[in-house]
Amino acid sequence: MGMCCIATEEIERDLHRSLPEHPAFQDEMGIAALRRVLTAYAHRNPKIGYCQSMNILTSVLLLYAKEEEAFWLLVAVCERMLPDYFNHRVIGAQVDQSVFEELIKKQLPELAEHMKDLSTLASVSLSWFLTLFLSIMPLESAVNVVDCFFFDGIKAIFQFGLAILEANAVELCNSKDDGHALMILSRFLDHVKNEESPLPLTGNQHAFFSDDLEPCPVTEITDLIRDSYEKFGDHSVEQIEHIRYKQRIHVLQTHEETTKQNVVRILRIQILALVDHVRILNKGWLLCW
Repeated sequence: MGMCCIATEEIERDLHRSLPEHPAFQDEMGIAALRRVLTAYAHRNPKIGYCQSMNILTSVLLLYAKEEEAFWLLVAVCERMLPDYFNHRVIGAQVDQSVFEELIKKQLPELAEHMKDLSTLASVSLSWFLTLFLSIMPLESAVNVVDCFFFDGIKAIFQFGLAILEANAVELCNSKDDGHALMILSRFLDHVKNEESPLPLTGNQHAFFSDDLEPCPVTEITDLIRDSYEKFGDHSVEQIEHIRYKQRIHVLQTHEETTKQNVVRILRIQILALVDHVRILNKGWLLCW
């Protein structure tokens, strides 16, 4: 019961941050529907309850589906399609970041060679996976990526991410530092458009930053998706799951090792404090003697 209360408070805090630029969530009717779906899921699965980014995904689902349909789509995403993504350790997302790094090394070796530490790209791409690109691209373009996700699963997100990196490979290889690489990707994603979308055209409200001092070329979302399938669509779901399994073992071992180190560090601090306490007691005893 306590966990559900915490989830309810967190849901209330995020309701008005969910697609605030879209008319559907600028009145109480849309907000109430979003509240009901998220609260219902928190009651269904208290182990997950509510995590940030679930509000963004659910609000988009409500644009295309009735409340009950949106609820069951959310169940499918959280419990089957993106397992272990929506918890405080986000193990599933960390596993897929490791998978993505491995795919970058295999599919984009020159970029991987230039960026020796791929953790920078992994930290940037974490939001790609957690929100299925909904938080870092214009909505009218990102919904096409979500379509691909529901059709092909996580495979579609991996190959779309690779297509983004490939489209920016030259600039990324010439980037001066991590901040410059981040700016390159943010500006590119902010200018991925969908001219045929029935949704109102929106700027990206969630980009890290966008420096428009120089004109940035527009990329059509259909071209980017086509490239992702033609250039990086050769991995089967079975191959992806095999890499996932291998990387999951590594991530869990790393977590276990980190936990052990933290326990040892805490015990060491406690022992040192105890030694100091005993030393003080001994001094007091000697003075009394």
